[in-house]
Amino acid sequence: MSPHLHPHELIDHALLEAGPLARELLNLVQDELDAQPQHFPLREGWRKVRAGFAADFEGRLIELLQAGRRGEDPLYRPLHAAGLEGLSLVDEHQALQDVAIAHVTHTAEEMSRAELHQIGNFYAALRGIARARERDNPLRPALYAHALHHALAASPLAAQARYELMRAAAQPLARALNRQYVAACATLHAADIGDMVASHGHAQTDPLAHQRLAAARGIGARAPSHGTLDGLSRRVDAVNSGPQGLGAAPPRDPAAPAPFVRSTGPDMLSRLYDQILADPRLLPPLKALLARLQIAVVRLARADSMLLRRQDHPTWALLNRVAAHGMAFGRADDPRFVDFLRFMEAEAQLLVDAPTPTAGLFQQVLVRVDAHIDQQARQSSQRNAVALAALEREQLRSEWRDLIREQIDHQIADAPLGPRVHRFLQTAWVDVIVNAMVRHGRDSQEALAAMELVDAVIDSLTTPRDMADREALRMRLPVLIERLVAGCDSIQLPEARREPPLTELMGQHARLLRGLPALEAGARRPAAPPRPDAMGNAAPVSADEIVRRLMEERDSQVPSHWLSADVDRGELPTVPVQLYNEHDSPDARAALQRWIDGLQIGRWFHLFIQGDWHTAQVAWISEGRQFMLFVGREADERLPLTRGALEALLANGLITALEDDSVVQRAVDTLMSDLDGG
Repeated sequence: MSPHLHPHELIDHALLEAGPLARELLNLVQDELDAQPQHFPLREGWRKVRAGFAADFEGRLIELLQAGRRGEDPLYRPLHAAGLEGLSLVDEHQALQDVAIAHVTHTAEEMSRAELHQIGNFYAALRGIARARERDNPLRPALYAHALHHALAASPLAAQARYELMRAAAQPLARALNRQYVAACATLHAADIGDMVASHGHAQTDPLAHQRLAAARGIGARAPSHGTLDGLSRRVDAVNSGPQGLGAAPPRDPAAPAPFVRSTGPDMLSRLYDQILADPRLLPPLKALLARLQIAVVRLARADSMLLRRQDHPTWALLNRVAAHGMAFGRADDPRFVDFLRFMEAEAQLLVDAPTPTAGLFQQVLVRVDAHIDQQARQSSQRNAVALAALEREQLRSEWRDLIREQIDHQIADAPLGPRVHRFLQTAWVDVIVNAMVRHGRDSQEALAAMELVDAVIDSLTTPRDMADREALRMRLPVLIERLVAGCDSIQLPEARREPPLTELMGQHARLLRGLPALEAGARRPAAPPRPDAMGNAAPVSADEIVRRLMEERDSQVPSHWLSADVDRGELPTVPVQLYNEHDSPDARAALQRWIDGLQIGRWFHLFIQGDWHTAQVAWISEGRQFMLFVGREADERLPLTRGALEALLANGLITALEDDSVVQRAVDTLMSDLDGG
């Protein structure tokens, strides 16, 4: 390392540039919105953001850069969720944030790929590692994408508006970052380490790694077309048959060993298995297990001619399943990985000891492996059983709210309720009941108690017949009010919404205790809510009724939505920058449906969530497939997602199954590449 270049010099320079970059980006985004007609609808939302954008962006960026300077990974966040029984549901709006961050990151990476390669190698050399890893670069575009998202999230914008502004800002940020990255590379060259950073870590163990990652993200270069076992066998036959074959092999060094000898089967299988065992993603214990299975695979190949012709053969399916599950674990001492290896030892021994291995025997083992993985994954979700049940009930919240609202409307139709209490029971207390049903179950004691409280309120407003009844009412009231307050607390109802109806209720009770009726003589009862017609449309409401409601709500200090809502012109229907333009076709929806239907407990995925890539396993799927629970590599990592969130990730290439890039397919691709001259 050159003595003239301090290890923190690039980060220190980025810290100094954080303020100028924030102000430059502020102007660049404004120019982008003004120059592109499709961005015109975003200008209203941007107007709300502008005032604090530069300060918010700069502050967050400095935090991230300083963490990198301390040697930390600024973006590392384990999948530790908090909220409902320890779980926080990721819905499509939150997934949209990750899609936006990934888009901004990729745009900057594509514009500065060469510069990022050199900067990444510089930090790899500082850490003494052989290959540059993206997360080791403290100046990587993902940090700036997170700072951009933070600056936009600091303003009251809807998720869709933030997403569209992130996309609009992607190119301006990428151009500004490119200038900084070019300057950083110039600093490296001035320190006479340009050659080092250009070559350090250049060797790739997988020449298709970048293309595969781009394919997994659904962006960038197209993935190479996969070869097949049958195609590989035919290609080997052509090579072995010489120039007169269907396709002669390209010229090669006479001193180099022939890729395959004329006996295709055994040698092709040996080369294929060698490539499988050479996969760098396999932990040593997993390689040892697959090596043991090779004995049974070789014996099967002697009797089963289809083994080297069918890629869907149960043998290859078993190897792919075992490898994909094993690769999901980051450490060889992970208890779940050790348990899986112990289980597989017995299954491998069964295959090795079989007098005549068959495809059917491999299929039976595959079924037992799937069952073991499924059981292991379900065990991971057992301690979250209460929360999972609540998540599954969450999808019924809207339906339950309508049912409870209708039931309460009937209960209070003739009750002597004041207007504020009447409205409170129709709205806030419906939410209290439904919340109890979601958290504890539809028929739980908590939900039943909340529903029974409506009758208790009505009963408390019955005029006492004598002094004994009045005294009994006086004794009941503190408990009644306490239960009402507890219900309000359960949904975190603001004081401004609970105080007026409770005050009105206590006023009615005071009248009863003085021997007066709950309502004054001639008091007007609240009108019944409008009922929908046969087509589902609400019945028309007269102008007098609308004025009466507005005055009533103004007096009660519980304003309705149309009185208090601050209408945002930027969120009104316009010509939007569509997120799913290309995914609205029936074919695309059908493909999404097939993918969701194909999800199985126990399968592992790479997914971009909470601003970073994670490896997680499906541990639970709700009955209607509207909710899924993923568990991470660490035992306490939990991530529940809605179906909408998964579809958003899938449509943007931000989730991919580990088995989609199987060990067998990688081995076939490598051998095909070797046959074609590299």
